[in-house]
Amino acid sequence: MDVILKWIGGGTVAVGLVLAGVALGGRATADDEQVQAPVASTQAAPRPVFAHGAIAAKAAADAERLYTVRRILPIDGPIKYGDWHWDDEGVPDGPLLVTVDLDARVISIFRGGFEIGAAAVMLGTDEHPTPLGVFPILWKDRHNVSEKYGDAPMPWSLFLTNDGVAIHGGHLVENGYASHGCIGVPDEIASRLFAIAKKGDKVVITDGQRIGLGDSII
Repeated sequence: MDVILKWIGGGTVAVGLVLAGVALGGRATADDEQVQAPVASTQAAPRPVFAHGAIAAKAAADAERLYTVRRILPIDGPIKYGDWHWDDEGVPDGPLLVTVDLDARVISIFRGGFEIGAAAVMLGTDEHPTPLGVFPILWKDRHNVSEKYGDAPMPWSLFLTNDGVAIHGGHLVENGYASHGCIGVPDEIASRLFAIAKKGDKVVITDGQRIGLGDSII
C-alpha cells in the first residue's frame, strides 16, 4: 500500500489508495432440481473474532500517542509565497502542535493530529538562521513591536526562545524576504494560530523531514 507522505510543515502531498474487493459467491439451483428442506446444523455457532496481538497493540499505541498524524490538508502542489490554507471545520479538540520545515519553507498547524492550517513562511538567513528543534511556546504578545530591529511591528507573536525567536505576522511573505531567525507567516494564519495557541504548546522545526498518516510527529 502506498504511503501518504508530506513534508513536515505541509509540502506536496502524494496520495495512493489501494482498494481490495471481495467477491461473494453463491451456489445456483437448477429450476427442475428438487428443493430439500433445510437440515438443522449441529455445529456450534462461530465465536466472535477480536483483534489481538500486534494489531491490538498498535491500535492501543496509536490511540495513546498525542501527536499522531490523522489528516493532511488536501493541497494541490507546493505552497507558494503568500498562500495560506485553513480548515478546522469538524475537527475535534486535541493538543495543538505546529511544525515548520526549513527546506519546504512551510508551516503546518495540527490539532489532535488533524492538519488545520498551512502556509509558506519567511525564515532566517545563514547569518541569522532559524533554529532547529522542539520548542514550547514561552509567551504570547498580540501587539509586539521589535525594539531590536527598529520598532518593526510583529503582531500575533508566539515566542519560542528567550532571545526573541518567534512565529509572527506583520511582514510580506514573498521571495527575497528574510528574517533574523523568526518565522514570518501571513497575517491570516498568524491571527488564527495566535487565537488557539497557548503557553507550552510545542513547535517542531525540522529541515526536510517527511511524515505520513499514522506517523507520530514527535
